[in-house]
Amino acid sequence: MKNLFGNPFARNTLFVILGLIVFIILLDNVIMPWYVSSAETTVPKVIGKSEEEAISLLEGEGFEPMISDTSYGIDYPKGVIFLQKPDAGKVVKRGRTVYLFLSGGEKVVYVPSLKGKSIVDAKFALERIGLKLGRVERIPSGQPEDMIFDQQYAAGTPLKQGGNVGIIVSAGRGGGSIIVPDLVGKSLTDAKLILSDSSLTVGKINYQPSATLLPNTILDQYPSSGNKLNVGDPVDLFVTNPADKISPGEGEE
Repeated sequence: MKNLFGNPFARNTLFVILGLIVFIILLDNVIMPWYVSSAETTVPKVIGKSEEEAISLLEGEGFEPMISDTSYGIDYPKGVIFLQKPDAGKVVKRGRTVYLFLSGGEKVVYVPSLKGKSIVDAKFALERIGLKLGRVERIPSGQPEDMIFDQQYAAGTPLKQGGNVGIIVSAGRGGGSIIVPDLVGKSLTDAKLILSDSSLTVGKINYQPSATLLPNTILDQYPSSGNKLNVGDPVDLFVTNPADKISPGEGEE
């Protein structure tokens, strides 16, 4: 026996065996009887209640409430519980965790800029974020024919997903025969040459900082490609520029 305790491996093995025996005894005589005999209770209904009301009710009944997720587009007001697990009416052990799912209300998106685009492009831009093209009104103007020059909501306006955005489209002034070239992704130098070759001019240059694109890269244009202009008409450009040189919103004529 002395040699047995003198062997570190044998001594550690013996301690592990003794520990398991003690654990089994506790499990059989203390833990399991406590669990089996612990009080059971019925899960209350908290669906339709506010987050604060649901938590207060569950805690008062001895449960552990936990917000599991927040979902949008749910037919419940914002901040109201729309789902719970376990379900209301279930008989469970007191102290159990009840997972709550919170309504985030109707999802809000931000209206994109549609000016300078065609009706088809505007429709796609709206559908990509869950909005719909609303009323299309055609008005004679000095803008290129079939080009959107005004919209019902300004760009950046928050709108509930599924909402409509009306547009005003130019009926044209006639005579436009030059198709606006696609300048997006090209350098400012190349864009100027392309416009010059098309008998068009560079309009307002709006500089915007970018961390991913090279300086002086065309981000957008107004009017967009495919519209028709007259000789000498301007095309406004949105161009990347290092943020340390020109701040957002600056531009030049």
